[in-house]
This record gives sequence, C-alpha cells and structure tokens, in this order.
Amino acid sequence: MTKTIILCDCLGSQTVDAQSVAEATGLTCSKMFTHACGAQIEETAALMAKGETMVACQQEAPLFRELAEEIEVAEPAFVDLRDRAGWSDEGSQAAPKMAALAAEALLPTPNERTVDVVSNGACLIIGSGDVAQQAARDLSKMLAVTLLTPTPVDTSPGLPFDSVSGTLARATGTLGRFSLRIDHFQQIIAGGRGAADWTPASDGALSECDVILDLSGEAPLFPAPEKRDGYLRADPGSQTAVAQAVLDASTMIGTFEKPLYIRLEESLCAHSRAEQAACSKCLNICPTGAITSAGEHVAIDPMICAGCGACAALCPSEAITYDAPPVSSVFARLNTLASTYRKAGGTDPRVLVHDAEFGSELISLAARYGRGLPADVIPLSVSALSGFGHAEMLAALACGFSTVSIVLGPQSERPVLEDEATLARAIAGRDAIALIDVNDPDALSDALYTAEPGAAVETPILPLGSRRQVTRLAAQTLQPEAETIPLPAAAPYGAILVDQDACTLCLSCVSLCPAGALGDNPDKPQLRFQESACLQCGLCSNICPEDAITLTPQLNLTDAAFTQAVVNEEEPFPCVECGALFGSKSTVERIMEKLAGKHSMFANPQTARMIQMCDNCRIQAQYHSQNNPFASKERPRVRTTDDYLSKRKDH
Repeated sequence: MTKTIILCDCLGSQTVDAQSVAEATGLTCSKMFTHACGAQIEETAALMAKGETMVACQQEAPLFRELAEEIEVAEPAFVDLRDRAGWSDEGSQAAPKMAALAAEALLPTPNERTVDVVSNGACLIIGSGDVAQQAARDLSKMLAVTLLTPTPVDTSPGLPFDSVSGTLARATGTLGRFSLRIDHFQQIIAGGRGAADWTPASDGALSECDVILDLSGEAPLFPAPEKRDGYLRADPGSQTAVAQAVLDASTMIGTFEKPLYIRLEESLCAHSRAEQAACSKCLNICPTGAITSAGEHVAIDPMICAGCGACAALCPSEAITYDAPPVSSVFARLNTLASTYRKAGGTDPRVLVHDAEFGSELISLAARYGRGLPADVIPLSVSALSGFGHAEMLAALACGFSTVSIVLGPQSERPVLEDEATLARAIAGRDAIALIDVNDPDALSDALYTAEPGAAVETPILPLGSRRQVTRLAAQTLQPEAETIPLPAAAPYGAILVDQDACTLCLSCVSLCPAGALGDNPDKPQLRFQESACLQCGLCSNICPEDAITLTPQLNLTDAAFTQAVVNEEEPFPCVECGALFGSKSTVERIMEKLAGKHSMFANPQTARMIQMCDNCRIQAQYHSQNNPFASKERPRVRTTDDYLSKRKDH
C-alpha cells in the first residue's frame, strides 16, 4: 500500500510543493494542512486511520505517536521538511530538497544489534565535604550508595549510605560492571558512643559497582569520560552540575539496551604478524580505550565502545566496520537524496553532514530564528560523524553532490575527520569537502550561503560494495583521465618500492603480508605485488631484514592494479651435483662469500661445496662424507635361535 504523506504549512510559515513531492517519491499527498497538530487534529487522525502515513513534521512526533496509539493504528513515519527545507530564505525554491528528504525517509532502517546491560543500582560516590555527603543522602533514596572519601571523616554510624575512606587506585569497566581497587582502605566500625571509629588502613581492597559519581574535582578516571556509560562527573563547586549529575545517576538502575556499534572480522585485521607491528590506526584513535591489542589482531570491548565510528573510517582492511547502521545504508541514503533531487528538477545539490544532536539542533535554531539552510543544501544526519570517512565523502561527490560540508560537533574526533577530508580531496582532485566548526546557528547559515558553488559529476555512480570498492569507483568517476593519484602519507592505498640491489628474495614479506598483496613464484625466484590489495600497513617494510622495501601511497586506477607484477627477480641457482634449480644465484653466492673457508663447518672445499647443492644432494653428500654426522658404529650381528640355545648348553 502506498503511504500517504501528511503535509502542513505550519500556520502558513512555509511553502510546500505537494506535486513535486508526489512525483519524485510516489507518495500520495494529503491536502495541505495548516495546523495538523492542533485545530485540524481530528482530520489528521481520520487520515491516519485509513492506512500507512508519513507525517512531515518532526517537532510534534510525540503527539502523533500518542494519537496513533489512541486510535489504535500503526505508528506513522516522520520526516522534517520544515526546519531542514521550508523555513529558509530560499524556502520557496526548496521543492526538490523536500522531495529528496521525503524519499530518504522511505528507506528501510536496518535493525540495530543490541545487548542488555543490567544495573542493580550500586553507586559509588567519590568526593568529600558537604557536597558529596548531600549527594549521597539524596541518591540513597533510590540507589545503594557508598561514599568514598580520601581520608576518614568525623561522622557517626547509622547513615543512610555506606561511608568508606581510601584512594581509588584502579577503576575499569562500564555501566553495570565497574571493577575497583582501593588502597588505604578504611571502614566505619559500627557501635560505640560519639564519633565513629575506623578500621586500620589496608591496601588492595577490591569491589564492584554499577554507577560511579565523581565529585572529587580531580582528573577523570577514564579517557573520554563523557563517553563512558555509567560514569558521571561534575564540578563540586557548581550546584547546577552536581544536581544534574545526581538526577542522571538516579535513573541508572534497571535493564538498558546497549547498541553494538562495531563488527570485527579478526581474520582481516592487519595489526601484526609474527610479533611484528603493522597497522595500529584504530588503537591510536579510539577515545575510550575500547580497542586493545590481542596478538595478530585487535580486540574491541563492545561495552566500552561509544560508537564514534573513527576506527571504522580508518581501518584499511575493513576488518572493523560500523554496524549501527552499516555503511551500505549510508551509501543508499546518499544515492537516494541526490537522485531524487535531480528527478525533482534540482541541479548541483550540496550535502550537509551532521550528527543527530548538536548538528540537528544547530539547523533547527538556524531555521527558526535565522536564514535557515540554502535551498540546494540537503542535510544528512548520521549516528557516527567521525565514521563519515573518505569513502563516504567520495561516494557523496560521485553519486551527484557538488560539495560535501561536515558540521563538527563538540565530541567529534576532529583529527580523524581532518585527515579523512584531506585524503578525500586528494582522491577527488578538487577542494569540494569542507569542515564547518561553528557553534552559532547564524554562522552556520553564513558559511553555507557564502560558500563557493561547485559542479556535480555528469554521470553519477551507484555506490555499491565495500568502502575500498566505492572509493576506487568514485575516483574513476571524479578523475576519469587519471591513472595514478598520489596520496598523502598514511593513506590506506598504495604501492611498494623494492631496492633490487638490497633485496635477497628471502620472501619473509610474502609469508607475513596480511592482505596477500605480496606473492612469490614457486617455479623461479620472484617477488610479486598486487597493488589493489595493498593496505600500506607497513609490515613488509618493518619485517624486511635488508630494509629494501619502502611504501608509496597512491591510488592506481588502471586495471594493472589488479594483476601481480614482478617487483624483483633473479636467476635461479643450479645444484652443482644434479643441476636442479633452487634458491637465487645472488643468495647462494653471498652465503659462499660469508661462510666458505671462514666458518668451521665449511672450512674445506668439500663441505663448502655443499652450500651449492640442493637439499637432496646436500643430505647425500653429508651422509657419505668422511665425517658423516649421521654415521654410527657397525651394526651388530643378528642373533638367532642357535645363539640362545648355545648359551643354555654352556650353563
């Protein structure tokens, strides 16, 4: 059944072209409401009762959900056409953008993977003085509270919360599963008259809790503390901040759903091989410390992961992929927005990427009180702004957007986005990607209205496949004449340069290459390289005993990148006994030069000659040599029955 979109001009404050929306999306448009959430609410309810609907208003979504529940119909879908398109200095020209936004809202939303997190309400408050004690009193009505002070305080037993003293030496974990170690630990001794007595101090006390409220005013216990679930921190000198932290802590009891943001395919990880370091990009960038080394691959603690997406944007092998939603969903949304905008008559659209909180609020304020967004700027809300990497930026340009602007939020991983934007500009061959770092709605509007216009590609692509595949396809679309594009350092695409004079064809790089980009030839001494598979992880250059390999970041757009090219080869060495080919000539000659006549095992010409033999002939020569290491005494005569009988006769 075709959905009906409920359109409203919001008391005449915006212009909505219903025909353009219907033609570009296939939706059935309602009559143009003026006050669908108020004076015309009964008409809205009657329309919702007839079938599936989409409400073109995000502001009153809670009201429409309650209405759907009241009249017992399916909850409608929602799309915000007003703040993102209608309320604008160019709102009368926003019909193509409205059609694009409505079409995007029709796309199915992938199911989110989650895991249940249980908090039983055990709360540790760290702090001292009246502020910490009052917070403990307030929270003790809802949670099981323990107050940890740095030194014993002059108090009495019988408080509504537990009071202990000590220094928090270690804290690990997250909501529902914090593990603690406390040194100089002391407890109140119950009983007695007057001030409480305390037990003697001891180190290494271990405990657990579900929630930590840090009112110490000292350095946070965890990296990126604002992203650690269950860890609340407030300045004890700010009554407002403490009150908010206490309120937030009071709600952290029960069962919560924790999204599983990341998928990890360990077999694809290029972290290390044979204890030799390679790629550590995700380890270096993870703000919460959720990623750790686990041998040849990394490990990710999903309970600590805050879902920033930076690791997925940087992972060269796609061992780490963002899954809330997957990258295929982002590609589909970009393609739908651009293609629908063109279908509705628009040209050269721009995309504005923002997060769901800070960026959305900035756009809403700019629309309500300022100039709003230009008619050709289509906003795209993403759950992980830092995960919008070079592949997504290039996909946006290649599927029909003229420029890509990204609104940085307070918690965005700026270095990641800056590096990814630099890489995307190099691959695109144009300065079509901008990072907007503002916190004022008017400044956002000004930046977009004054930006230099760009031109979209003439033949857009359909962005399908992995991030590496889409990047390559986008590069060929954006730079059709280019064969090889030089890239900045640390790019995940490139070639290797082999110093043929230094390389001994030991092939240690081949056996350890995590991507299979390096290979050998079983029939002759050759080192082969397939550029399309290279991750530029650096393992080959780290492992090479001769320092013969250097990395060259670049993107080869020719078909040659998919074939194995010979980067070094030598004449094979024939065995001096049987003539069988083995090893390389330079390697055998180098070993002869270093060992023949200079090492005790190869002191004479006969033993030195074994270096020039294949494995078979070398073993034969050793076995028949005068000083045969396999030689033994003469075998004893086989004993017979007569031998045993003769012994009996002798006795």
